[in-house]
Amino acid sequence: MMYLWVKLLHIVAMTSWMAGIFYLPRIYVHYVEGRAAGQDVARLAIMARKLFGFMSIMAVFTLIFGVVLWLGFGFSGGWIHAKLLFVAFLIGYHGWCFAYLKRLQRGELNQSGRYFRLFNELPLLIFIPILYFVLFKPF
Repeated sequence: MMYLWVKLLHIVAMTSWMAGIFYLPRIYVHYVEGRAAGQDVARLAIMARKLFGFMSIMAVFTLIFGVVLWLGFGFSGGWIHAKLLFVAFLIGYHGWCFAYLKRLQRGELNQSGRYFRLFNELPLLIFIPILYFVLFKPF
C-alpha cells in the first residue's frame, strides 16, 4: 500500500512540474511579443518568477518520490537507466528555463516569440521517451 501512495505523490508532483515546464515558455512568448508591441509586461515577469519557483519545488518533490520508488521498492533493468537519462535532460531543460528567467529579469530576453514557441516543444520530446520507458519497460 505504501508503494501506491509514494507512486501517487510522484505522479502528482511530476504532473505539476510538467505543467510549469510547458507553461513557462509560453509566458516567455507573451513577454517578448508584448514588449515588442510596447505593452506593459511587468506582470508577466512576476508570473514567470512565481511559476519557476513553484515548478522547482515540484521538481524536487518529483525527484525525491522517484528516488524513494527506485531505491525503496527495487526497480531494476535497463529501462530505469534510460528513463533517468531523459530525466537528466528534463532537469537540464529546467535549468535552461532558469537562465532565460534571469535574462528576462534583466530585460535581456531578446529571442523571438517563434523561438520560444519552438523551445516550448522540447520538453515533449523529452517527456515522451520517459513515459515510454516507464510504461513498456523495453529492456
